[in-house]
Amino acid sequence: MTSSGTALPPSTADARGAAGGVGMAFVLVWCTGYIAGTLAVAHGGPLTTLVLRFGLTTLVFALLALVGRASWPARRELGHSAVVGALLLALQFGGMYIGLRLGATAGVAALATGSMPLVVALLALAGGERLGGGQWSGLAIGFCGVAMVVADRVDGATPPLAWLALGASVLGISLGTLYQKRHASRLDMRVGLTVQNATATLLVLPLAIVLEGVHFERSAAFLLPLAWLVGVNSVGGFALLFVLIRRGAATKVAALFFLMPPVTAVMGWLWLGEHLTLLKGAGFACAAAGVWLATRRAAPPGRA
Repeated sequence: MTSSGTALPPSTADARGAAGGVGMAFVLVWCTGYIAGTLAVAHGGPLTTLVLRFGLTTLVFALLALVGRASWPARRELGHSAVVGALLLALQFGGMYIGLRLGATAGVAALATGSMPLVVALLALAGGERLGGGQWSGLAIGFCGVAMVVADRVDGATPPLAWLALGASVLGISLGTLYQKRHASRLDMRVGLTVQNATATLLVLPLAIVLEGVHFERSAAFLLPLAWLVGVNSVGGFALLFVLIRRGAATKVAALFFLMPPVTAVMGWLWLGEHLTLLKGAGFACAAAGVWLATRRAAPPGRA
């Protein structure tokens, strides 16, 4: 509302509503990946699962690009997409899964992921993006919400190497988000995601061979969650992330990750029988408030 009580123009309100809808769809789709991933890695090596996920997703987007006759950009732009794939896919998920393999608990991994919006904000600030006091408050409140959600799953026995791997994971998704926003968000989405997933496949494959021998069960217990990871989480989730990064500031997109641990906790309660407490509920509320503060537009002078 303006100071005179007039409403936002319909076009502005519709645009904000659409952006909010895309953001919530992204959060819901992305969080299903944690559930499907938990089910998949119970029947196959985590790095092997990533190789299959990235490789199959590459084929899906390559087929979409071919059928849609997408135009392939210059080599330089393809190189930018390859860098995003190395950071946003290979380093993020590879670091997280290696951290879990080295002894990090799921709670520690979730807390590390929850710090991503703060890391993005600091990197964006260093790169010249300006943040207001409300955004900083939102980032702080959001992180507190994440900490409340995962508090009962964090212990003090995480090995230093596991922390190092998780730190690399957070750095990968943070740098990847910023890099894509600045260098790789204008090319055709189908082409960009083909290159990103192909790059991640080639980078993670040697680790899967050396550490796991490319191990997975040829059963529905593994193949069905893998199909979900590819069809819903990778194709749907990363397509939505691509759209969000193209449309919004990096810090606003990153703030949505505060909602990942709370929403995943609810999904885990519904489908995996995990415990849901009042503290988690309060953390969900804090995370949501933090996202609202961090992503809302500041009112122009003279408006409320």
